[in-house]
Amino acid sequence: MSPFAPTAERAADRAAECNSKMRWLVCGLLFLATTINYMDRSVFSLIEPALHQLPFMGWKSSLDAAHQQIFNNHFANVLIFFQAAYGIGFLCAGRLIDKLGTRLGYALAISLWAMASMGHVFVNSVAGFCLARFLLGLGESGNFPAAIKAIAEWFPAEERALATGLFNSGSNFASLVAPLLIPFVTALYGWRAGFLTTGSMGLLWLVLWLCFPYDRLRPASATAHPAAEPGGFFNLFAQLARTRRLWAFSVPKALTDPVWWFYLFWLPKYFNENYGLDLKHVGLPLIVIYCGSSVGSIGGGWLSGFRIRGGASVAAGRRFALLTCACGALPVVLVPLAKTFFPANIWMPIVLLTLAAAAHQGWSANLYTTSGDMFPASAVSTVNGIGGASGALGGVVFTFIVKATWTSHPILIFGLASCAYLVAFAIFRTLAPRSLA
Repeated sequence: MSPFAPTAERAADRAAECNSKMRWLVCGLLFLATTINYMDRSVFSLIEPALHQLPFMGWKSSLDAAHQQIFNNHFANVLIFFQAAYGIGFLCAGRLIDKLGTRLGYALAISLWAMASMGHVFVNSVAGFCLARFLLGLGESGNFPAAIKAIAEWFPAEERALATGLFNSGSNFASLVAPLLIPFVTALYGWRAGFLTTGSMGLLWLVLWLCFPYDRLRPASATAHPAAEPGGFFNLFAQLARTRRLWAFSVPKALTDPVWWFYLFWLPKYFNENYGLDLKHVGLPLIVIYCGSSVGSIGGGWLSGFRIRGGASVAAGRRFALLTCACGALPVVLVPLAKTFFPANIWMPIVLLTLAAAAHQGWSANLYTTSGDMFPASAVSTVNGIGGASGALGGVVFTFIVKATWTSHPILIFGLASCAYLVAFAIFRTLAPRSLA
């Protein structure tokens, strides 16, 4: 630009350049928060072998892993308390963040979940675990509504899926770091140290977030959608419930989120019971699986943006990426068969689970982004709250199924995980409008 250009024009260009840089810094902060979020929720599953030593959890050393009904029941019930709280929190967290704003709402959420994580150190009973996980779920429910709202506020439509994939890959990065860090800390200082470690990370992130001048640098939203401004908390839910867009988002969430919960919470237990991998050795399979899921998260987000930049509509780009990921999840049904026919080959289930995890994260990156495509920025967090609550409710139901069929019918569990995405895609394709943005 000429140095003689009008001052206002030069100032506008400088502001645009600053925004271009700042939006990726915001994405980096969202990535860190999501990493900590998933590390907090994964600690309980990663220390599962150590829980065998806690008398109140009900593990019987005289029985093999296939006959530990009491322990499995306690373990699943603790997970259910977290998932139920996560769903309840989502219903309130989304609207609260829309009201308070992203900066303050995010700060409140991570404060609660960090303190709840550290509160696990005082647990001495199954009921104590249930209470601690319940509080953790309430706090963690604010992460994704706040993060998706931030993406809608900072990124144009063609970049949102990629940005969502990038920050959402924090969940995968957590699954790389946690299997290394948590067993190490647990071996040195006991199982309580794992919760204290991840909780303290949340407080450190809170300091970074509060130091960042989010509201001062945030660009004015240019998002415009054919949705009415809400007039109140219950009025908003009533308005949203009457739109096909909400069901196009929340029903697929209810069907597919439980699959990711299953991978996150039950895979350490699966490898321990089926392949004898303890705390010291379960890290490698999980790292491989979640490395693949990171590729899927970023690649899935890139895929829809690539289609859009190539001339496809926003709707067509999102649908193409969703269908591709749904097909990628199908082979996971073969995991129990791999154990049956190749019991000594651990890499076959690892490959299948890696593909499935990558497919889920690519799916998730695009599905999350459709909420910003279909709804105004003022309602994005609320919509994600409802979608997250739907996913948590589906997770509770799926956990009951897993608890009942864990040792007797694993093919049913992996079969449901396999076909959930195609069913969800069919529902999304039916209910979502032809033009998303």
